[in-house]
Amino acid sequence: MVLPLWDDNTDRTTTPLINYAIIALNIFVYFVLQSDSFTYSFSTVPAEILQGRDIITPAREVIYAGQRIEIPGLGPTPGSVYFTLFTSMFMHGGFMHLAGNMLFLWIFGDNIEDRLGHAKYLVFYLLCGLIASLSHVFVTGVFATSESALLVPSLGASGAISGVLGAYILLHPKRRVTVILFRFLTDVPAYVAIGIWFAFQLISGLGILGGGSQTGGVAYAAHIGGFLAGLVLIKFFDRGSSSPRAPAY
Repeated sequence: MVLPLWDDNTDRTTTPLINYAIIALNIFVYFVLQSDSFTYSFSTVPAEILQGRDIITPAREVIYAGQRIEIPGLGPTPGSVYFTLFTSMFMHGGFMHLAGNMLFLWIFGDNIEDRLGHAKYLVFYLLCGLIASLSHVFVTGVFATSESALLVPSLGASGAISGVLGAYILLHPKRRVTVILFRFLTDVPAYVAIGIWFAFQLISGLGILGGGSQTGGVAYAAHIGGFLAGLVLIKFFDRGSSSPRAPAY
């Protein structure tokens, strides 16, 4: 597995205000707003999106590792259930989920914002997140083996960030990225770092063919859908953007 630590930002010319704001909003939502009731009301539930209606379910108890655990039921969603396609991309299932996503966004998002500009970057980010969520919903609807699988809520910024990675690998394929690769600290081109990451998503995502769109609690369909969306959309969003300056020798 590959863990990026930082990249080469020597040619960045603007302060990535939108990227900082998105990171701050994710942190605020996780530490201030998220509770069981909030999470189970504003996460994306495939069944709700496919049926176009709010679904409320009772809490249930399960036995896990010899312990009785109560799992909250789905709560009411104020307004349209389709709004959860956006709210879910600012929520996370745990601190490590949040930390990992924000690390990737911190490293790769600023360069895309620098290239596109603040407003275009925000639209690009949200659109990639929306397509990623819809990808998860679609794949769950096609491959779910039970009705209960359609009621599993999904959340996280991973889909939108995957779109940022898709844009990065096209715009900055040879930019050096410092990573921990198989326990070694090294510098690699972005296409290697992101390529290994995407290969892992693709291989792991093959599990959807055998039992739903989430494997081990990870919605790989959203990652893959978001990444492909970034690859395609950046070609349109980058039109008219200023070309990178030629390096000085």
